[in-house]
Amino acid sequence: MRADRVFAYGAAAGLLGDRLLGDPRRGHPVAVFGRAAGAVERALWRDHRGWGALHTAVCVGAAAGLGAVAASVVRPSRTASVALTAAATWAVVGGTSLAREARAIGRALEAGDVEGARARLPHLCGRDPQALDADGIARAVVESVAENTSDAVVGALVWGAVGGVPGLLGFRAVNTLDAMVGHKSARYRRYGWASARLDDVAGWPGARLTAVLATVAGGDPRGAVRAWRVDAGKHPSPNAGPVEASFAGALGVRLGGTLSYGGRVEHRPVLNTEGRAVAVPDIERAVRLSGRVGLLALGVSAAARLAVKGRRS
Repeated sequence: MRADRVFAYGAAAGLLGDRLLGDPRRGHPVAVFGRAAGAVERALWRDHRGWGALHTAVCVGAAAGLGAVAASVVRPSRTASVALTAAATWAVVGGTSLAREARAIGRALEAGDVEGARARLPHLCGRDPQALDADGIARAVVESVAENTSDAVVGALVWGAVGGVPGLLGFRAVNTLDAMVGHKSARYRRYGWASARLDDVAGWPGARLTAVLATVAGGDPRGAVRAWRVDAGKHPSPNAGPVEASFAGALGVRLGGTLSYGGRVEHRPVLNTEGRAVAVPDIERAVRLSGRVGLLALGVSAAARLAVKGRRS
């Protein structure tokens, strides 16, 4: 079996494993990495960009290096290589958990249990749930589904196609570090700068592929293209902008507006101003669109790796 097919078969098996099993309840590899990264932070933290860059280099380098060593060990066996790729893919993608959390909040809102939905929202995103009514919670869920489709599924598959197991683990390390230290708090404004910038770079290709696939797989391709072209650049995040705008256009809804994070209020531009306000049923529509995008991303990533390796051979 050629090395390019190892990724195709392994990534497909890993994505299927995520669909069937979701994330483990205990001992998730990403949680283990998070605890290790937290220990490194406690040893290195200084209010300085250089120390933050060292933290990023140590953690991402360790994750990618571990993947490289493991891939080297199993390389003589194609079966073991496929199994390792499958395990790494299953460990780093999170599409099923994303869908489960979004649907759980949707069910609570459908039942009129706004307090229950507020209690679950922090499992999905960092918004202040007490500042949101039912429609505001629904909008937050749709935005989180869109952004995490790129971060938790498509981006990982893209970097897996580029770098195999080291690419899969390295991307998830970058994305996890950004969630841990990449936000603009007093503690992390300098220390988390390198992690945030590296996440912007690593997330760039996956975000654009997600936007393209949402346009293809959504119900309104013209609306998705229009929202992406007109509104994506208004978003403060270079990667969330295209993803959320294309999802908004594909679903025919408005995203963005006033948000509250940790007591800090942000007034973001509205994405897809021609759309309607988000309603609770749009959560399920967003989840289904996310699932289609994930499957298409697997096909595109595997085909791209096969094509590139084919030309080299």
